[in-house]
Amino acid sequence: MRLFRLVKIVSVSLKYGLDQMILSSEPTGRLAWLARLSRFGRRFDEPSGARLRQALESLGPIFVKFGQMLSTRRDLLPPAIAEELARLQDRVPPFSSDEALAQLEAAYGKHADEVFARFEREPIASASIAQVHFAELPDGTEVAVKILRPGIAPVIAHDLALLDAAATILEKIWPEGRRLKPREVVAEFSKYLRDELDLMREAANCSQLRRNFKDSELLVVPEVHWDWCTTNVMVMERMKGIPISQLDTLRKAGIDLKALSRAGVEIFFTQVFRDGFFHADMHPGNIFVATEGATRGRYIALDFGIIGTLNDTDKKYLATNFLAFFQRDYRRVALAHIEAGWVPAHTRADEFEGAIRAVCEPIFDRPLKDISFGKTLLRLFQTARRFEMEVQPQLVLLQKTLLNIEGLGRQLDPDLDLWKTAKPFLERWMNDQIGWRALVRHMKDEAPAWAATLPQLPRLVHQALASEKRDDAARAEIARLAAANTRQRRWLVGAGVALAALAAFEAWRWLA
Repeated sequence: MRLFRLVKIVSVSLKYGLDQMILSSEPTGRLAWLARLSRFGRRFDEPSGARLRQALESLGPIFVKFGQMLSTRRDLLPPAIAEELARLQDRVPPFSSDEALAQLEAAYGKHADEVFARFEREPIASASIAQVHFAELPDGTEVAVKILRPGIAPVIAHDLALLDAAATILEKIWPEGRRLKPREVVAEFSKYLRDELDLMREAANCSQLRRNFKDSELLVVPEVHWDWCTTNVMVMERMKGIPISQLDTLRKAGIDLKALSRAGVEIFFTQVFRDGFFHADMHPGNIFVATEGATRGRYIALDFGIIGTLNDTDKKYLATNFLAFFQRDYRRVALAHIEAGWVPAHTRADEFEGAIRAVCEPIFDRPLKDISFGKTLLRLFQTARRFEMEVQPQLVLLQKTLLNIEGLGRQLDPDLDLWKTAKPFLERWMNDQIGWRALVRHMKDEAPAWAATLPQLPRLVHQALASEKRDDAARAEIARLAAANTRQRRWLVGAGVALAALAAFEAWRWLA
């Protein structure tokens, strides 16, 4: 199977001229003759980015997903190719209802009609990893049932092995390949893809996000029905709404698109800065808008296979950078990178500051609403990479999500000023992190630990003092033994010298 797959990959690569793309980009020029030879009898009118996108679409869903992930690594790719790969769509025909029923029977040990009061045979959505059917639980609750595509695991394993082999070859024969780190990129993709294969993990992500936005007036997250979930099947509340991409339908339903765009920005920054836990696959297919009942006008989030997380250091770094950019304080940006340890400590702050200023200052000559927040962050990463900044996977996911959110927000409201919308939120967050509010919050967080430790304090002090006395006694004994050892060594050396002298004297007497 792997051999046939390899043959197909090679044939598709030749068809779309991917070999020429690699050979002609070889920086030393040593392979230019081979590039010219491979061009003989073939003509390609479309740009290289378009041909790469078409090749990945021809190779199937796993390669499409790889191209989608690769489009987020704009620190590694030319902009034109990254933009072309961002157009990849995960369009996959659904698998048959018989296969879906067989998957459910394997998961539950009985037929779907014995598990659900009603199970719709026709899927409502289909993607490369899974597809979704509507159903009804025995108590009448309407649910959506996500079923893993049968036989997908070995297909993914084969394709990942081939991708890794191709990346290894590319890294060895192409000098530029070592800079682009193709094996690391494939490993990153492999991690995200394997996470998506575990629907229990996705259900846990969904449950956490729902808990984070339990009382939100902006976002609705489906409830997970855990009793019906397995690694291959996920059952969640059925959500009713209009896809975010259907703008005309939303307008007819009376939805305020400008308010919706501002709400999207607030949701994103709440996930990032309040929770450090954000939905990292926010393309239009995963976002709906509720149009009925108490949740009317709220976003509906779906598909929780890819989730990003940030720690306190990441959040402080991002907030500091965003605010510093807004205030044109490039030195603060440079110091934030050095203090976070993301560029080497020996980096000169003034040089780094100058490089950041050269990239970012020109964008401020335009109106704020014309400035791309996501592209500014991208330029920051690209500049920092020149100063040996290691790529942070969590920030790559964040960059991808921010670009999605910004593009989506401006579709809803072309005049959306993302900077203006985000600035009050960032300022509030920074105020909460610094000053008396932060002190009170940290004291509350630490209070349980203090309550447990304070009664033990006298005993712990006594143990520490006793330990010091024992340590002093041990050090004195070690010093005594060391001194005795030194004296013994000196005695042995002296005795050895005396014996040697005596032996020499006896030998002289005998010779005499």
